[in-house]
Amino acid sequence: MGLLELFLTAVGLSMDAFAVAICKGLSVKELRPKHMVLVGAYFGIFQGMMPLIGYLLGSRFLVYIVSVDHWIAFVLLGIIGFNMIREACSKEEEEANDRFDFKTMFPLAIATSIDALAVGVTFAFLQVDIVPAVSFIGVITFVLSMVGVKIGHVFGVRFKSKAEFFGGLVLILIGLKILLEHLGILG
Repeated sequence: MGLLELFLTAVGLSMDAFAVAICKGLSVKELRPKHMVLVGAYFGIFQGMMPLIGYLLGSRFLVYIVSVDHWIAFVLLGIIGFNMIREACSKEEEEANDRFDFKTMFPLAIATSIDALAVGVTFAFLQVDIVPAVSFIGVITFVLSMVGVKIGHVFGVRFKSKAEFFGGLVLILIGLKILLEHLGILG
């Protein structure tokens, strides 16, 4: 996986966190820099940890599924991407919560990073150098989440569904690229 694919994966994975960060920014009456840093830290740390956990799990089973790893990567990224697009197109409104305590942020950080766990499994199949990859994903998510809080505070929810849709599309396209490369259709 090249740097461009890794960057696009990081951006795609961070779109859930970005969308939730927009909601957090929308819910705050008086935005402070600590709000942005806190949201960025929660989401960035979890988005970095989950692919590492997925990678470790995937590495343990790599020997058994190496012949179908490209299909697994394609299916997992496709499912994650389609779910993100479905959520983006959903008319269901999320409730805004202006709290930044552990009880509020911890479940949000886990919920927005579950897809990163599955991507970590695909990283094991693709034999990605995991430490730089998870660091990159964590940093990208940290920055985009901070920006999301600010955007949410300034502009509201206009960009939330567009971010989720874009992230889902990117993950689907990366999964398709992995499959087509393995099948020899893309060089």
